[in-house]
Amino acid sequence: MTEQVRVAVVDDEPLVRAGLAAIVDAEPDLGVVGEAGDGADVRDLVARTRPDVVLMDVRMPALDGIAATAALTRDADAPRVLVVTTFENDDYVLDALRAGASGFLLKRAHPDRIVEAIRVVARGDAVLFPEAVRRLVAASPAGATPSPADGPHGAAIGRLTEREEEVLRLVAAGMTNAEIAAQLWLGVETVKTHVGNVLAKLGARDRLQAAIVAYESGFVVPGA
Repeated sequence: MTEQVRVAVVDDEPLVRAGLAAIVDAEPDLGVVGEAGDGADVRDLVARTRPDVVLMDVRMPALDGIAATAALTRDADAPRVLVVTTFENDDYVLDALRAGASGFLLKRAHPDRIVEAIRVVARGDAVLFPEAVRRLVAASPAGATPSPADGPHGAAIGRLTEREEEVLRLVAAGMTNAEIAAQLWLGVETVKTHVGNVLAKLGARDRLQAAIVAYESGFVVPGA
């Protein structure tokens, strides 16, 4: 029997917590191991329950999801964080992604999408919605389309090979390894190697972080 993915739910609205918990517990390969009503309680919750994935609300009264995510992801053995928000253009979402979250979901998302997103981040990948990320980066002062050569991100991108640059553009477009392989006429394992090299050179935690670097550096231009 496959080991269950352990999930913690953090939201200040009891009804939302109950709904998310019911969706998760309905899946045989997922299970809720704990809940919290504020970001201030997250580190204690994680220490006690050792979840693989934390569903994290953004706006909470004492400590918001951004600060809670940043506190968690500083640890080497941190769980993956999936931000759950009400609005697709939430001003705080990009900050949460920069803080180390592995993606975000809308609270109105279909239950099937929620459970699949949990599985994706539990595998070590990111839930990347390129249209939303482009909008978030474009609307942020940090996304003012600098030259790709500017700043530390630009210097890192300058170390990429031509093939790795192609792969980064397709990652930023939201393509999976299989889709990239088909686009570039490469094997999937070869693409995995290229993606790994891109993440290492950019100092990115995952594909989502790499996409943010691509947009913020001006290597990929929002709306282009």
